[in-house]
Amino acid sequence: LEEAAFQLQQIFRIDISIALNILGIESMRAGHCRVAFTCFKLAADRGYSKAQFNVGLCYEHGRGTEKDLEKAGFYYCQAASSRHPMAQYRYARYLLQHGPGSLHDRHHKAVALLEQAAGAGITEAQAYLGVFYMRGLQPQEKRGLKYLLQAANSGDAQSRYHVGVCYEQGLGVQQNLAEALRHYQQSAAAGNGQARERLRA
Repeated sequence: LEEAAFQLQQIFRIDISIALNILGIESMRAGHCRVAFTCFKLAADRGYSKAQFNVGLCYEHGRGTEKDLEKAGFYYCQAASSRHPMAQYRYARYLLQHGPGSLHDRHHKAVALLEQAAGAGITEAQAYLGVFYMRGLQPQEKRGLKYLLQAANSGDAQSRYHVGVCYEQGLGVQQNLAEALRHYQQSAAAGNGQARERLRA
């Protein structure tokens, strides 16, 4: 009986968190940012990762509360520890730009989070890693190209442009101007200005 009561309590707790998070999303859409933040925070403090991510967004952008990057990082970290892919991406960015601790430790943890987020299909993480591996102190061009292609195939026009650069310059792949042209054309068609410039050149 105790076990059944505990299970019911857990279900009730999760359902309340889901409802609060949905109410927060609807309130945000209606422009009631303070109400939205309150709903997200209540659900987040019950351990609901989607709400923790939303609280992070509110703190990062100052929606419904004062802007506070440290608090944003805290909530992104909580959601990321529950394997929320977009929170993993945001927390990784936070670690690289503002996080506590040594640069080496932050860098190592951030890359691991970005890898997880990219593996879960987060286009922003794929694009970030692609550029990161291409431009690092010790470039890993093949690895960078792999992530740029993933992001490009998810519709990211900027990554498609970078793939074109890789083919034009032979970075991580054998140089192929026809293939570079194809990627520049696709990127330009999706509205990328750099690709249009490259095509003119």
